[in-house]
Amino acid sequence: MTDLYTSQRAMRRMRKQAMDRGVVAVLDVGTSKIACLVLRFDGPEKFRASEGVGSLAGQSSFRVIGAATTRSRGVHFGEIDTMQETERAIRTAVQAAQKMGNVRVDHVIATFAGARPRSYGLDGQIELADNAVTDGDVARVLAACTVPDFGDAREVLHAQPVNFAIDHRSGLADPRGQMGNRLAADMHLLTVDRSVLENLLYCIKRCDLELAGVASSAYVSGISALVEDEQELGSACIDLGGGATGISIFIKKHMIYADSVRIGGEHISLDISKGLQIPLATAERIKTFYGGVVATGMDDREIIEIGGDTGDWEHDRRTVSRAELIGIMRPRVEEILEEVRTRLDAAGFDHLPAQQIVLTGGGSQIPGLDGLASRILGQQVRLGRPLRVQGLPQAATGPAFASAVGLCLFAAHPQDEWWDFDIPADGYPARSFKRAVKWFKENW
Repeated sequence: MTDLYTSQRAMRRMRKQAMDRGVVAVLDVGTSKIACLVLRFDGPEKFRASEGVGSLAGQSSFRVIGAATTRSRGVHFGEIDTMQETERAIRTAVQAAQKMGNVRVDHVIATFAGARPRSYGLDGQIELADNAVTDGDVARVLAACTVPDFGDAREVLHAQPVNFAIDHRSGLADPRGQMGNRLAADMHLLTVDRSVLENLLYCIKRCDLELAGVASSAYVSGISALVEDEQELGSACIDLGGGATGISIFIKKHMIYADSVRIGGEHISLDISKGLQIPLATAERIKTFYGGVVATGMDDREIIEIGGDTGDWEHDRRTVSRAELIGIMRPRVEEILEEVRTRLDAAGFDHLPAQQIVLTGGGSQIPGLDGLASRILGQQVRLGRPLRVQGLPQAATGPAFASAVGLCLFAAHPQDEWWDFDIPADGYPARSFKRAVKWFKENW
């Protein structure tokens, strides 16, 4: 992964080739499930040059022809823990989706939730040689952004221009073709743990698949769960997954901050399992059917049969009231929301105009969660569902599939990133990139 710029450009070319052939798969590698959607692209409007540097929202020329999910294995905190188990689960999901779509898939675009994401806001400016801004000028101004030393153990996952200014006019989505003397740019840089990313790439390679792109789960969940006005005015998407909770903040249709909390729905199930001394699978079932976070007077009288097959008659006929179950679940949910509030405060979320918060992901379906989140986070909170995508099965339209649907939109209309521009070799922001390009030129 030393030649980051080159490998990301290669993945973009690979994605374009896959879309030209008409079929590409998206893969959501999560802690609780692995989802695979096979997309078929129709029509010539796959890459419109007029889209430029801007939002990827809008009508997409694809439909879902295959969908499959399988229980995730070997993934903890959104990161691959056991390579062989995860490889087997990915193969199962991809093969089932291929069978449903009756096509063979060679290229996948993947998303993952963990890897301790960290956001940086960068800026740079250049003098314009000609008065009109060209692609080369955009490349030069992005190269002029000062990249912090984020360490050898980290890797850049997203590097997106979020704002341009020409002379004293700011807030430009696409400056190309406009006249001026000085061009400035603001860029959002998202870094993740290199080892986590390399494990994912290696696992997909072991599955005999070519990686045509990779994205942060927090980012793609925000794309699918936030409506256009929320992306424009400043909103946060909280993606409550199985092993990690992703946080992303959007304004002017660009992600400006991302983070994750290493606690998720699986930890709530573990609390129930330990508290009631029952198997994890039983705890998951009880959480799904009877869970909640707000107790009422009726909950003391609602009795839940735990069941079991240990052979001990007394043990297998145990019951618990719903109020007791809520008493186990609520502290962990409060802990997740308190951590989220800490991250949002650190990001300066209270300075944004709208401050809408949208909850999505499988964990957001716990009854009463939106009311509790509104009290703890102190903002307007709503439950979000992913956008409707043509051909998506009814079973895959719930909040748990927000990141998978967002990845479809990311595949069809990718936002321009730093590596989409031909940045001159001597203008690469970091020394390691200069070394990588020098090596690439000498050896190829």
